[in-house]
Amino acid sequence: MDMSGADTVVQLRGIATRFGRKVVHRNVDLTLHAGERMALVGGSGSGKTVLMRVMIGLMQPSAGTVKVLGQRLDKIDASESQNLRNCCGVLFQAGALFSDLSVFENVALPLRELGGITEDLITDLVMVKLAMVGLEADAAALKPAELSGGMVKRVGLARALALEPQLLFLDEPTSGLDPRSSERFVELLQNLHRDLRFSMVMITHDLHMLRDLCDTVAVLADGRLVALGPLAEVRKVEHPFIAEMLRGRRAARVFDFEDHPHG
Repeated sequence: MDMSGADTVVQLRGIATRFGRKVVHRNVDLTLHAGERMALVGGSGSGKTVLMRVMIGLMQPSAGTVKVLGQRLDKIDASESQNLRNCCGVLFQAGALFSDLSVFENVALPLRELGGITEDLITDLVMVKLAMVGLEADAAALKPAELSGGMVKRVGLARALALEPQLLFLDEPTSGLDPRSSERFVELLQNLHRDLRFSMVMITHDLHMLRDLCDTVAVLADGRLVALGPLAEVRKVEHPFIAEMLRGRRAARVFDFEDHPHG
């Protein structure tokens, strides 16, 4: 497949990142295709968040090239960078809602920053996005402090989807949620992906999310990408982190029951 083709959404080539003498990544190559849902997994300090920040353009790598939606991030000006940012949505780990703004104003923020949209249309778009993520209209007037953990995630997702992005970044989207809320959030993402067909990169350690939502799994360890592919293939790779996270006792309960329900 031509890796520079039209179906390539994110392309990392030879990515290295370091902070002073600390090397985080060495020579990471990674390609995300249109409509693909990729999970970034790795132990604490493996550089998952740093790599996502490189993809979003919030951080420049020490070496290598980053292409997002066909544009090299080191070759575009401020205007092109803003246009590209408008094509990407980000759901931060804790929701990152503005505590002094209502739910409505939080979701409206990207629309207001875009400019050129009437207040009536902003109102309509915000209410559509809230409905899309399963929130009732009366949630619009609430402040973040009045929301449950699951509602915070949904509002954060509604804001990330406000500009109908082609590419969605999610940082530990189910962290802090109870199992039922987590399950509902995964179902919500499944339905939204089916309807909107965006591409997704998510940092997660949620085994159910890996099983139910991700097309490919990218495993970071030892400063490099040690595995990349469908979950079933990645689980076979011989590496201590993969053995612990994806073939351990808990993983067997989540994955192998599905593989051998009558075993």
